[in-house]
Amino acid sequence: MTKTGKYIFSILVIIFLTACTNKKNNKIVIKFWGMGVEGEAVSRLIPEFERQNPTIKVEVQMIPWTAAQEKLISAYASDNLPDIFQLGNTWIPQFVALDAIQNLNPKVKFSKNISSLNYFKGIWETNLIGKAVYGIPWYIDTRVLFYRKDILKKAGYDKPPQNWTELIDVSKKIKTLYKNEDKYAIYLPTNDWSIFVIFGLQAGASLLKDNNSYGNFSSRKFKRAFSYLMKFYYNKLAPVGFSEVNNVYQAMAQGYFAMYISGPWNVKEMKEWMKGKLKNEWMTSPLPAPDSAGIGLSLPGGSSLVINKKTKYSKESWKFVEFLSSPKMQLEIYKLTNDLPALKKAWKDSIFTNNKYMKAFYEQLGYTKPLPKITEWEQIAFSKIQQYAEYAARRKMTIDEALKHLDADVNKILEKRRWLLKNAKDYKLR
Repeated sequence: MTKTGKYIFSILVIIFLTACTNKKNNKIVIKFWGMGVEGEAVSRLIPEFERQNPTIKVEVQMIPWTAAQEKLISAYASDNLPDIFQLGNTWIPQFVALDAIQNLNPKVKFSKNISSLNYFKGIWETNLIGKAVYGIPWYIDTRVLFYRKDILKKAGYDKPPQNWTELIDVSKKIKTLYKNEDKYAIYLPTNDWSIFVIFGLQAGASLLKDNNSYGNFSSRKFKRAFSYLMKFYYNKLAPVGFSEVNNVYQAMAQGYFAMYISGPWNVKEMKEWMKGKLKNEWMTSPLPAPDSAGIGLSLPGGSSLVINKKTKYSKESWKFVEFLSSPKMQLEIYKLTNDLPALKKAWKDSIFTNNKYMKAFYEQLGYTKPLPKITEWEQIAFSKIQQYAEYAARRKMTIDEALKHLDADVNKILEKRRWLLKNAKDYKLR
């Protein structure tokens, strides 16, 4: 071989080796946006994912929940959404309507560890629009009854109320115990719309009607639930408004009220406040049913993992979703954040089976019903349901007047939806 030939051969070898090296070192970078503490927690799980998938690198951006929706919408408008992101499950309809996230049915169909059968039914359904699944439940929550065992026992109840009749009965008896003291039986803050919705669902009410295009709060079933709750305010069994309670945990420890409907995020706080003699005097229980003894419906809350419809790395993004959806990683997230796992299998771990407060949440998660899957729901819930619940509780309106005005305001909010249903056949409304 001539010197020139050897030189050219050497150059070709170097180019070949360099190309191989670049191919080995070049990693596909997928971007993930996580909200709140979950964004920080997931960063600690990434090294294990990258070890299992050496050709993929994950970049995480942490976003405060308070700014999350605005930032996501801005990113959508500028065509700058990340490959994967976390969504509150009530936000999914909005991003489906924007055509911003993938229909995951094809991926779920061939997945080895993600299946609807692995999740609580009500939780999985929050991610469905029609028959298509757009999000995979990541962590979940629901509302249960927190109660003071000692106070209920003094009122003649050795176990928590099992139905609506018992709930108001024990509340009246607790109020009698206090005599003239400025204390209450239960805390039902009127600025928490979920309480009114939960009891409405328990009564069998459809919150909206005609393909979610009109309010249905004046219906007989919702009125039954709304009227029932108003009895607690009218009979001074619950304080009206939320300003009367500055610290829920302190108030419960002091016996200002004996029952409170809330979620798993309060378990840790309760443990910190209920100490000493009170350590074993509180417990959690599934919500009482309307009529016969049993478990009443609650809401399926939580957060889901979704994939940008325009991502160039759909396959790699799905691998990350599957990784975060494994029982092991679900347990890791719980240890880091106290977020409850979405996978039923994860609940078999001793970290839950040995936790007496978690039993109620596990049972309640089998009795949940999703909220209406429309983009306008949060506006209806936060600005209208709370408003008219407050009016009725303070007797500024009668129950009939409050529900009539609530429906009227909801109908105005849904005016655009009715127009779209009538005129835009291709718009994603179902």
